[in-house]
Amino acid sequence: MIRSLTLTHGRHRSRDGGIRSDTDYRGGVRAPLDKDMFDPLCPSGLMPIRVGDKWAGMVIRCLEHGPRRFSELRVPIRGVTAKALTKSLRGLERDGLVSRVAGLGYELTPLGRSILEPLDAMCAWAREHWDELIDAREA
Repeated sequence: MIRSLTLTHGRHRSRDGGIRSDTDYRGGVRAPLDKDMFDPLCPSGLMPIRVGDKWAGMVIRCLEHGPRRFSELRVPIRGVTAKALTKSLRGLERDGLVSRVAGLGYELTPLGRSILEPLDAMCAWAREHWDELIDAREA
């Protein structure tokens, strides 16, 4: 059990000496993003409707429950390069969907939060039409 946290060079260190990467700078504990959050066979590449670029929908999903650092975002979004993730985050910032928060990384803006419901609908549609999308691409 962790009794208290102290800030050490930009990371929180527990009294037992371990560094906690799942703790934000305000002292709140967040669950780390699941590395298997996205299925490797995710239909996002098959989606005829896109939000931003190839990675934007997954970035938005990662930020759904609060701010995340750049390195945290790379865990579940396997296959994204640092350059591609930076480009995607900058595009989302430019469009007003994501903002940078000093010491916390990136978070969804109110405009970004408003896109979560349409994103849910797009994902449900893709799951429902998965076989048809694959057949169309293979034809």
